[in-house]
Amino acid sequence: MEIVRAKDYGELSRKAANILASQIILKPESVLGLATGSSPIGLYERLVEMYRNGDLDFSKIKTANLDEYVGLDPENDQSYKYFMNINLFSKVNIDLNNVNIPDGTNKDAETECDRYETAIESLGGIDLQLLGIGNNGHIGFNEPADHFPARTHIVDLTESTIEANKRFFADVSLVPRQAYTMGIGTIMKAKKIVMVANGEKKAPIIKEAFLGKITPQVPASILQLHPDFTLVADEAALSMIQ
Repeated sequence: MEIVRAKDYGELSRKAANILASQIILKPESVLGLATGSSPIGLYERLVEMYRNGDLDFSKIKTANLDEYVGLDPENDQSYKYFMNINLFSKVNIDLNNVNIPDGTNKDAETECDRYETAIESLGGIDLQLLGIGNNGHIGFNEPADHFPARTHIVDLTESTIEANKRFFADVSLVPRQAYTMGIGTIMKAKKIVMVANGEKKAPIIKEAFLGKITPQVPASILQLHPDFTLVADEAALSMIQ
């Protein structure tokens, strides 16, 4: 495990973007596992800036997103497909045929999870997986549980996750209660994993996940076992492990 320290969110975004940019430059046909949420927005802004400056080419890049809410149409402004289009895909020269995101409108969970897992396998696996971390230690939407889920699956979101996400919706009743997500096993198969974390609210879970025991009650703790895992975090998020 490598820790890359940043003084603030801006520096965090720049350093994390540089890692992803290096992956794209060194392997233009890379498969990138992408994440949503507030933490990676600055990173995506930096990648778009590099593309516009002529430093990055996304034309051969393939992507697979971590997760998607169940029940949201792709055009819904809170769907993760919409998020990716707004923050990255519409601003670079990526081939949208190479973009993979779970289909939240598919009500047949078993079929959708099998389809998505097969899609990732057909890409040859993920070269670099980007992650955030939830306040309860979830990665993707793998919530605290009694085991580490191996494959893409449907999950009931915890109240703490619903509470954290309600700021994006007009009313808490509109927050989806389920999501499709890559499993822990799927995530751990990525050749390289990069996590971004910022803010003092993340400090307790960063300490628990990476200095505590490995347990499915703290899903991110499994990353201690990954052979190429990098945590990029600001001073506030790292304040309890310095």
